[in-house]
Amino acid sequence: MTEAPRTSTRKSSTRVWQEISPRSFAALERAEARLAAGTYGLSTESGEPIPDERLEALPTAELTVEEQQLRGRSV
Repeated sequence: MTEAPRTSTRKSSTRVWQEISPRSFAALERAEARLAAGTYGLSTESGEPIPDERLEALPTAELTVEEQQLRGRSV
């Protein structure tokens, strides 16, 4: 069994980081700020807890699914 060249893996990882949009990067920074402030996992709109399942699927979630749907954005 032969291994794939490591350079292709390195290029793929680099490409992923390069493709993170400024919007996604900003969401990560906001999540980090909420973590530092002790408010991570709480809706920024209502203060209600965001279910763990949602945070596992979308660690940058700022709203509950219901709040997100009311705003008309994808979940």
